[in-house]
Amino acid sequence: MAFIGWGLFSIGRGLGLLGGIWLLIVAFKESIWWGLGSLFIPLVSLIFVVLHWSVAKTPFLISLVSFAILIAGAFMTGMVSSAG
Repeated sequence: MAFIGWGLFSIGRGLGLLGGIWLLIVAFKESIWWGLGSLFIPLVSLIFVVLHWSVAKTPFLISLVSFAILIAGAFMTGMVSSAG
C-alpha cells in the first residue's frame, strides 16, 4: 500500500510541476508583467487564472487534480495521519 502511495505522491508532484510551469508559460505569453508577477508575487497567478480563464483553465485544473493525487498519496504512505 505504501508503494502505491509513493507512486501517487510522485505522480502528483510531477503533474503539479507540469501545471505550474505551464501556467507560468501562459502568463508570460499574455505579457511579461503577468509572468513576472506570477513568478514573484503571491496570489497574482490566481488573479491571472480568474481574469484569463479561457487560456489558463487547463494548467490550473491540472494543478488542482495533481494536488488531490498528491494528498491521496500522502495519506496512503502514512505521511499524514488520518486520525485527528
